[in-house]
Amino acid sequence: MLKSYAAALLALVVTVGAAPASAQAPAAPKVLHAFLSTGETGLDPAVASDVASLSLLENLFDPLLRYDYLARPVKLQPNTLSAMPAVTDGGLTYTFQLRQDIYFTPDPAFKGARRQATAQDYVYSFKRLNDPALKSPWTYLFEGVAEIQAVDKFTLRIRLKAADPNFLFYLAIPATGAVAREVVEAYGTQVGNHPVGTGPFKMGTWKHSDQISLLANREFRSMEFQGKRLPLLDRIDIKIMEEYQSRMLGFLNGEFDFLEQVPESMKEMVLTDDPRPTLKPELARKGMVLTPFPVLQTYYMWMNMDDPLIGGYGKEKLALRRAIALGYNSVEDITQMKKGLALPAVTPLPPNVLGYDPAYRSPVAYDPALANALLDRYGYRKGADGFRTQPDGKPLTLVMHSESSTVGRLRDELWRKNLSAIGLKVVFKSDKKTEIIKASRLGSVMMFETNWVADFPDGDNFYQLLYGPNSGRANYARFNLPAYNQRYEQTRTMADSPQRTVLYNEMAQIIHAYTPWVLLTHPISADLQQPWLKNYVRHPVEFTNWRYLDVVAH
Repeated sequence: MLKSYAAALLALVVTVGAAPASAQAPAAPKVLHAFLSTGETGLDPAVASDVASLSLLENLFDPLLRYDYLARPVKLQPNTLSAMPAVTDGGLTYTFQLRQDIYFTPDPAFKGARRQATAQDYVYSFKRLNDPALKSPWTYLFEGVAEIQAVDKFTLRIRLKAADPNFLFYLAIPATGAVAREVVEAYGTQVGNHPVGTGPFKMGTWKHSDQISLLANREFRSMEFQGKRLPLLDRIDIKIMEEYQSRMLGFLNGEFDFLEQVPESMKEMVLTDDPRPTLKPELARKGMVLTPFPVLQTYYMWMNMDDPLIGGYGKEKLALRRAIALGYNSVEDITQMKKGLALPAVTPLPPNVLGYDPAYRSPVAYDPALANALLDRYGYRKGADGFRTQPDGKPLTLVMHSESSTVGRLRDELWRKNLSAIGLKVVFKSDKKTEIIKASRLGSVMMFETNWVADFPDGDNFYQLLYGPNSGRANYARFNLPAYNQRYEQTRTMADSPQRTVLYNEMAQIIHAYTPWVLLTHPISADLQQPWLKNYVRHPVEFTNWRYLDVVAH
């Protein structure tokens, strides 16, 4: 009797403890491994303007509109709207109907309530860009707005002072994502450390400027891509990797699922020497994929027009800046530094941006002999050490900020070589890019090589970088010339047209004449992806494509 009881008990244990043959183990979480090339400055949509922060904001917060992921040429589509807005009054009035299934991710600021996003949240968020205490770099987006009104809980109306053909592009920028008043009031000046949005991801762990994880927002509204609900990933693990070599080695070791823009100094590690970028056979055999991509991006070296040494609008200062531009060796930069993965920049506009004119020719070319003659003519004489003095005989030492990275140091040497060839002494001050940008907005940087990535695919987004009233914001050069400002203001109300292109070309001529910038290059990005990464398509405007990506077991 006891023996039969023990056998029955054993059978029961085995039956309970064993999973049915048909049962499946839980699927492993889908994790994307990515990196950002610089540290984030903070995650307040109204304040952040660096690429790293915007890349994160794009996944945490929701603007009204987004770009269709696959449409080329690019096309806007509803994001938190039920349909594209109604436009009336000759382009002056926009009426937006919000979806009713949009919710902020949970936060103590909501006191346990499930917080629905409404039209009033967008009114608050847009008006917040004008808060003088924030000094938002995005204030210009709504300078043409006459009125913002929540007609009812889910209806938003915006009236413009004048028709603006680019207005809808602004509403797809991360800065226009909805924030909740309760969150801003709860965290005050620290709200950038407490991002609470309605996007497809929410903040997981966050070790500032080091490691970040984003978690899938499983309460994200019903949106699909190729029949699957977004987001497709469960988590994104992001590392801040400022060194180019670390990024490249990390990708080759399988630590990162993709690498955008192979560093020019490391092209030989993954690409052949063919005229066209080609993946090395051993990497292709592993299933890695190379996709050359023309980036809507312009590299330029700006000079502070308020700086007492290099700034100003007089002939002597103009001659100094023009000589620096003439001394820049574009061919060497592209062939040796960029390894052929770039085009020379002749205007601020890269190809494929509305307003780009392929027929425009720059009046400035590499000509060190002319640069030397120009400096001689305006009294910048060489001393016994071979370097020039100011026209009044005082020492002349240029100070150029640069990024503290391998490529930053290589760029320093190129500039040192170019400037020494025309008798100009330069010293370099290395720092993190985020710190340099902060100092630039305060006007305390003399010269810096940087780049601008299109917020939207129109020339206005680039020419605003030299508009006088934007000084202290995106206009790091603090250029302020009535002839330029007047033309820019005229183009603001014009759609893409031959007439606007004429004005753009005149503005480019003004840039060449006064030289607040030395125009450098438009990069061609060599993008790499691992074989297990799916749905990867680089978008010309949006910073990330993370919500659409998928990974398979490997």
